Amino acid sequence: MFIHTSIRTSNMKRSINFYTKLLGLKLMHRRELPQSNAEIAFLRDPEAKGATLELTFYRNQQKFSQPDYEDRLFDHIAFEVKDMDKTIAAMRKANVTITDEPFRLEPSDSLIAFVEDPDGTLIELIERK
Repeated sequence: MFIHTSIRTSNMKRSINFYTKLLGLKLMHRRELPQSNAEIAFLRDPEAKGATLELTFYRNQQKFSQPDYEDRLFDHIAFEVKDMDKTIAAMRKANVTITDEPFRLEPSDSLIAFVEDPDGTLIELIERK
C-alpha cells in the first residue's frame, strides 16, 4: 500500500502555510529528527482520503535548488481541486508561480493546471468534471 511522498523544503513554516492555506491540507503532526538534524511534518487532506505528504527540512543542507525542468528526476505531485478558477485566483494573489494555465485534458472534461510550491516543486491541479 502506498503511504506517503516526502519532499524537501527550505523553509518548513512557509511550506506548511502553502499546503494548508492554498491546497487545504491539514497538518497532522510535526517533529524533530535529532539524529539527522532535520524536522518533518505530515499533512493530509481533512477527509483522510488521499496519500500523506511529508515535508522534510534538513538543517545542514547548504544548497537548495531545483534543476531546470528537463533535468529533474522527480516530475510532480497532484492535487484534486473543487474549483480551478478559485484556486488559481488564490494562488495568483499569493504570488505562486503558475507554470501552465488551466487547460482541458481531452477527451475528458477535467481541467488541469501546473503550479510550483515555494521551493519549486511542480504541482498538478486537477478539477474533475
